[in-house]
Amino acid sequence: MELQEEQFVPKPAEILDIREMTSIERLFSLRFLDEEYERSFRYMPGQFVQLSVYGVGETTISICRSQTRPGPLELLVRRVGRVTNALHRLRRGDVVGLRGPFGNWFPVEEMEGSDVLLIAGGLGMAPLRGVLQYVLDRRERYGDVNLLYGVKSYEETLFREEVLEPFERDSGFRSFISFEKDDPFYEELMRRNPERVRKGVVTVLFELADRYLDPKNTYAVVCGPPVMYRFVLRELDRRGFSPRKVYVTLERRMRCGVGKCGHCIIGGATSITYVCKDGPVFSYFDVLSIRGAI
Repeated sequence: MELQEEQFVPKPAEILDIREMTSIERLFSLRFLDEEYERSFRYMPGQFVQLSVYGVGETTISICRSQTRPGPLELLVRRVGRVTNALHRLRRGDVVGLRGPFGNWFPVEEMEGSDVLLIAGGLGMAPLRGVLQYVLDRRERYGDVNLLYGVKSYEETLFREEVLEPFERDSGFRSFISFEKDDPFYEELMRRNPERVRKGVVTVLFELADRYLDPKNTYAVVCGPPVMYRFVLRELDRRGFSPRKVYVTLERRMRCGVGKCGHCIIGGATSITYVCKDGPVFSYFDVLSIRGAI
C-alpha cells in the first residue's frame, strides 16, 4: 500500500459541535480547515481516523457516519485515557488534528440484494451506525434490515433516537434491544414490545429475531467488546450463516494506523496480520485462520 501524506501528517480540523451521548461518551462533529481538502475527503463505513489533541497525543477513532448523507465527519469518543480525557475538555471552535482515513470497510456494495443483520454491543454501535445509515440511504438496494443491540441501560444507550425510532414508526429497519441492568425505561418498553425487547446480553435477542432471519440470504455485521464475539459468532454458526458473509471489526491496540508500530499484530510466527492495515474489517471465514483474532 502506497502511503500518502495525509496518513502521516495530521490535518487541522475544527470542532463544529459536541453532543453528550452518555456520561462518558460524546459525539464530535468536525470540519477540516482546508476547504479543498474537506471537499475531497472520502471514507466508507468501517474506516477509522487518527485524532490528535495538540500537545497531548493521538488516538484511534472509528468514523460513525456515512457519507451518503450530508454533514460533517462524526466521531463517537469514550473518555477512557489521557488523549480522550483531553478531547472531552475541548469546546466548539477548538482545533484538533486528523490523519486518515485508514483501513478497509464493510462490503456494503457486495451486500446489495441481500438482507442485512447488524449486531452491536455497547460502544460497538458507533462504527455500525455508518453501515446502518448507508443501507437506509440506499434502502431499495437491500432486503430486510434488522439491528440487535445489547446495552447496559437506557442511560448507556448510544444514538437513542435512532435505534429506538423503529418502536414509534416505520424506519426502514427493525430494532431489537437487550438490557442488563434494572431499568424502568426498558422494562416498560419490554412490557409494550415483548417481541422486540428482552433483559440479558445481546445473544438473547436471537430468539426474538429468528422469525425474521433468512441465514442463506443475509450478511451479518458484528461489533462490540471482545468477549461478545465468541458467543455471537456461535449463535450465527448454529443458524447456518455462511462465515464468508459474516463480518467483524477488530478495533484493537491500533496506534500508528499504517502498519509500522506493530501494536495491532495478530497471528502466528509464520503469518502475521496488521489489524490497522489489513483490517479492521474481516470476514469470519478469514478470522478462523488468524490466531488470536477472536
